[in-house]
Amino acid sequence: MEIRNLISFVHVAEMNSFTKAAKALGYSQSTISFQIKQLEKELNCLLFERINHTICLTEKGQELLTYAQQVSHLTEEFKENITKPGVIAGHVHIVTPDSICEMMMSRNYADFYQHYPDISLKFSTADTDDMFRILDHNEADVIFTLDSHIYQQDYITAKEERIGTHFVTGATSSLAGKKLHLEEIVNHPFILTEKRIGYRRIFDEELARRSLEISPVLEIGRTDLITHSLEQGVGISFLPDFVTEKKVEEGKLVYLDVVDFEIDIWKQLIYHRNKWMSKHLEAFIQYVMRMEFSV
Repeated sequence: MEIRNLISFVHVAEMNSFTKAAKALGYSQSTISFQIKQLEKELNCLLFERINHTICLTEKGQELLTYAQQVSHLTEEFKENITKPGVIAGHVHIVTPDSICEMMMSRNYADFYQHYPDISLKFSTADTDDMFRILDHNEADVIFTLDSHIYQQDYITAKEERIGTHFVTGATSSLAGKKLHLEEIVNHPFILTEKRIGYRRIFDEELARRSLEISPVLEIGRTDLITHSLEQGVGISFLPDFVTEKKVEEGKLVYLDVVDFEIDIWKQLIYHRNKWMSKHLEAFIQYVMRMEFSV
């Protein structure tokens, strides 16, 4: 039984797709199909049920997955131990909201690179539901959420922090320094992050609970572009404090004192309970656990 066939089997099972497994491994789909057929012939059993272009593990396939994952993990561990002894190297895929990606790249990446020059990072963005789907299919190593507090038994939260959020606008706004109610500002021009993305979804749900609605003049994922527009005197936004606090300290933006609105938002670093903890993934997680989350 060839190890590469077992590794391909693990990828197909975790990603629930021959096509995605082939792309992840750099094979053609026909190669992956052939490898799985080889395994099925060797074991004399069906590993996947194929119905209407969908696949799912058979009972025997589920049994094999447990053993195949152990083989895959041991293979990766062996490769780590024989290549560049003492050097931590590898690839980490992180899925985040845009704002956290911007924060980590602008404030932390240079320091991380100095500590771990042989670890490459890939950042992708997604909404919270997609993040957990991606984790379940082992298409990413860790996720950062910016959402309500999340706890599920299948996942491990390595680090978490409740974060502040504010309505924010340009320093010259006529609303600055006033005590305001939500109803007084909802008809002003708003620039917001995209719908369904973490805290924006919770924000919209709270507005709906109060029978209120905001029709933004601009929706964009890049919070740096939002804050730049606010500095130019365009509109109001609702953003996490770690995005805006520096510009508020510099006097470029101001927080609005909206006395009747508060939502509970958490930043969490999460990975799947069954995720194999390679040395490079452990190094990344330990680094994030040491760094100041909100700075």
